[in-house]
Amino acid sequence: MASQEVEVLVVGAGQAGIAMSEHLGERGISHLVLERDRIAERWRTMRWDSLVANGPAWHDRFPGLEFTGLEPGEFASKEQVADYFEAYAAKIDAPVRCGVEVTSVRRKAGAPGFHVGTSDGDLDARYVVAATGPFQQPVIPAVVPESAGLVQLHSSLYRNPEQLPDGGVLVVGAGSSGVQIAAEIQRSGRQVHLSVGPHDRPPRSYRGRDFCWWLGVLGMWDASTPPQGAEHVTIAVSGADGGRTVDFRELAEGGIALVGRTEAFEDGIMRFAGDLRNNVANGDAHYLGLLDEADAYVERNGLDLPEEPEARILRPDPESLAAPIRELDLAAAGVTSIIWATGFVQDYSWLEVDAFDEKGKPRQQRGVSTEPGVYFLGLPWQSRRGSSFIWGVWHDAKYVADQISIQRSYRAHNEEQPLVAGGAAGVPAGVAS
Repeated sequence: MASQEVEVLVVGAGQAGIAMSEHLGERGISHLVLERDRIAERWRTMRWDSLVANGPAWHDRFPGLEFTGLEPGEFASKEQVADYFEAYAAKIDAPVRCGVEVTSVRRKAGAPGFHVGTSDGDLDARYVVAATGPFQQPVIPAVVPESAGLVQLHSSLYRNPEQLPDGGVLVVGAGSSGVQIAAEIQRSGRQVHLSVGPHDRPPRSYRGRDFCWWLGVLGMWDASTPPQGAEHVTIAVSGADGGRTVDFRELAEGGIALVGRTEAFEDGIMRFAGDLRNNVANGDAHYLGLLDEADAYVERNGLDLPEEPEARILRPDPESLAAPIRELDLAAAGVTSIIWATGFVQDYSWLEVDAFDEKGKPRQQRGVSTEPGVYFLGLPWQSRRGSSFIWGVWHDAKYVADQISIQRSYRAHNEEQPLVAGGAAGVPAGVAS
């Protein structure tokens, strides 16, 4: 790529980058989207084979295009999601260059804008949008050393049970990924232990409506800040098998052994916190609380939605919940693999500007950075609970595009207008000559 100048550089061509391109294009703002792999690459190569979207097709999409070949209530496979974003990029004629990695962004000295280094040459940009999303660097806690002789995979590298050696599996993490992976491995005939930490557990559907709809009409998607202490609480929800409510008691009845939060490993023994009952109870409380709010909404609005009293019936506690395992000799239990469904951290090492706090977290408000000219998109809770979801990032991109448009108008005024009346030639008013 020959050295060039661009007005807005968008880094990343996943859902955030494509949404950003659409809104910039609608405003006539010249821009370039650089993607180190392919469009929506993480959906193709950082997900397991059987993954489907956690929201139905009518909900988990951009407003301008529906999924092809799916009924509104169906859940798109990972390949269908990736194909969707490729089709969307083509529909809006997004200026995407794939196979180009951004390696550095530095503010230009004595001039507006940024100098950008890439794997295909350098360029200059007036504005930069970091649209790399929340799933950048997989996190595996430093609990079990490699010398333990266990196969350890992050969920982003897990593909299917056949990938694993013979033997049992410990899955650490009970959010959407951990629950789906644990259930799939258990169905393959292996013994699975599932480490369950704090989580929210919404119903997949209730009274004939999907939980995505309930969170919408109840205003929960628009919550601007997470509850105190719940910034990183996972959501146990799944679109697998046509979409079913996650029920840890049902998983246990199917043969999965539930354990508490993974704490430590020593001499072949994995130790778990004594929080399993409390974590499941809190998940139940979240579940039942959402049913209460849904019922109140139906009554308040006089809706004719079928009652569902059976949704409130909880299964009996399994043995693994009634008498939780605190220590597990992995070899004696036949465990040969650990799947760490423990999330990701953001990596902005390439963005060499003053836009981060002491923990490396972006300093921003609704995507507008404290570093002028730098913007973020796709962050969890960027403006609301739904910000890191497909539809939510589209709305956040609209706001960020508006902010860039405002800054462009100020810049244009500065470049086109003479100095303020009353100033000496070459000296603005109020400045001593």
